[in-house]
Amino acid sequence: MSDLTDIPNIGPATAKALIAAGIPDAATLRRIGAHEAYRALLASGERPHFIGYYVLHMALQGRPWNDCRGDEKTALRRHFDALVGEVRGPVLTGIDAALREIGLIAPQSSSRS
Repeated sequence: MSDLTDIPNIGPATAKALIAAGIPDAATLRRIGAHEAYRALLASGERPHFIGYYVLHMALQGRPWNDCRGDEKTALRRHFDALVGEVRGPVLTGIDAALREIGLIAPQSSSRS
């Protein structure tokens, strides 16, 4: 079993979160890929954060975390937003996010009909 922190860009905190999400080692992470690993993180209660999402992608490609740019970053953002929407409900931005934060838009129910 290989250590998650053997993958560049994955530090102890990320490794701990991945293990808590059911991804015990680097081989498992490589097998399921960054997208599904991030799905597991969200399902385990981690807060969505786009940088964490694309850092996982860059890590599995052996690239520096800040190498994600342009069209690639735009495409990853679309995938991230869709994933968060699947796991947590739609991502609100701008005025909608502010209105939800102060309680004028009700949080989404966790049960879906």
